[in-house]
Amino acid sequence: MKTYQKGLDIPYAQTDDSDLYPDTDGKPMAVSDLHRRILMRTLQILDTHFEERPEVYVSGDILMYYVEGDPRKSVAPDVLVSFGLGKKLRRTYKVWEEGKVPDFAMEFSSKNTYRDDLGKKLELYGLLGIQDYFLYDAEGLYLPSALMGFELVDDVYVPISAGPTGGLRSAALGLDFHVDNVGLGIYDPVANEWLQTPAESALSLAEQEAVRAETAEARAEREATRAETAEARAEQETTRADTAEAEVAKLREQLARLQART
Repeated sequence: MKTYQKGLDIPYAQTDDSDLYPDTDGKPMAVSDLHRRILMRTLQILDTHFEERPEVYVSGDILMYYVEGDPRKSVAPDVLVSFGLGKKLRRTYKVWEEGKVPDFAMEFSSKNTYRDDLGKKLELYGLLGIQDYFLYDAEGLYLPSALMGFELVDDVYVPISAGPTGGLRSAALGLDFHVDNVGLGIYDPVANEWLQTPAESALSLAEQEAVRAETAEARAEREATRAETAEARAEQETTRADTAEAEVAKLREQLARLQART
């Protein structure tokens, strides 16, 4: 008897797994466009955040098989992050081949899934030993709170309390999750910045460059105005000097005529 999970003692039989572990369960990746948009954004953000760390694997909606020989024992977290594996492309996540379960899992709850997310999956992920389990309700209709997080403490999930800014800290990822104006925001407390997708970063950079260009243009206009003002002032001084010089010459001429009469 052999098992690759914590607390679930299920035997398996050695088989040819070429067709035993399919890479799809026939279910849609997301229940709505809103879910899909926020889910894809979250995956892009995490992919980008960990792209310089080759040992970190980020995926979503990939079938995870957790008992070798029993393809019925599978689950597909909407988001998973696993440290120490490498970024190779996978069709499925077999726990016995990877040697570990993910460190972080997240589900995007909906009308059809929230009961399982708070029930069966909460229990299963805890038994498997996934360190952090987060849930997000995009509509804000089904979960007790739009964003929920659990941390495994002594093999039991404990709710994560909101921090001073209202975010939930995933200790496994070292990141804070927030409900914000884009739906789901992720903040890096070490870098002191909100994480963005590559497209969002490019747009922010372009906006910053545009602001810099506008600032430089405004500065150049101010300098040109100062130069024009200085030039005008110099012309005025020159005019005054010429006028004063002419007045002096006129006075000298008058003085000379007076002296000539006497």
